[in-house]
Amino acid sequence: MEINILGPKVYYTLPFDIPVLGRIQISETMVVSWIVMAVITGLCIWLTHNLKVENITKRQAFAEMLVEAADKFVIGNMGEKFKYMVPFVATLFATSVVSNLISLTGLRSPTADLSTEAAWAIVVFIMITAQKIKSSGVLGYMKGFTTPIAVMTPFNILSELATPVSMACRHFGNILSGIVINGLIYAALAFASSKLLGLIPGAVGAVLSHVPILDVGLPAVLSVYFDWFTGVIQAYIFCMLTTMYIANAAEE
Repeated sequence: MEINILGPKVYYTLPFDIPVLGRIQISETMVVSWIVMAVITGLCIWLTHNLKVENITKRQAFAEMLVEAADKFVIGNMGEKFKYMVPFVATLFATSVVSNLISLTGLRSPTADLSTEAAWAIVVFIMITAQKIKSSGVLGYMKGFTTPIAVMTPFNILSELATPVSMACRHFGNILSGIVINGLIYAALAFASSKLLGLIPGAVGAVLSHVPILDVGLPAVLSVYFDWFTGVIQAYIFCMLTTMYIANAAEE
């Protein structure tokens, strides 16, 4: 594979052409997203392997707890008639959480790329629109843009389009800001460590000034918030908005 650096991203170019599409560039975000999907698939296979009716294992009990939590979340926010949405919402939550937390391994989180959240938001927006059309019909959906008066049509259209944009940007902004803040903290502590230890006279100071000792400890504590807490909370908020928007669309 050839590796081309285009801006801040890494692209892997396939060494052969595909008809119509030509040469395909696979970004770092796509590669890590595939890793995320592989991790989730592996966990699902492991959790659901060798299920029993009686004398269940702790692994099966944990799997059942996750399923019950997903059922309670979706049904509690959307109602019993939307129970078929449980697999979608659970998948969306799992993908978001694992994508957010995979940065702990040193990989770049796919959710630090706006294209990831934009794709999720577009899917949710299509589902919201489908529910509105299902509830009001095509003509009713179109007429909704003219309420309360026809002159509001452009503003209603902008409001409709703002839904996926706000969902994508909210998730992306929080994850990216955490990565940037962590990076700045690492850089600042490394600089401070170099300057402080460089004050030690002789060869000892010269050697220790290149060792970022201050990078040990504090970044790990901050990571609990920026990676674990923020990552899980943002996944929860995205799924909460998804269920609320779809449920509200069905009532219009």
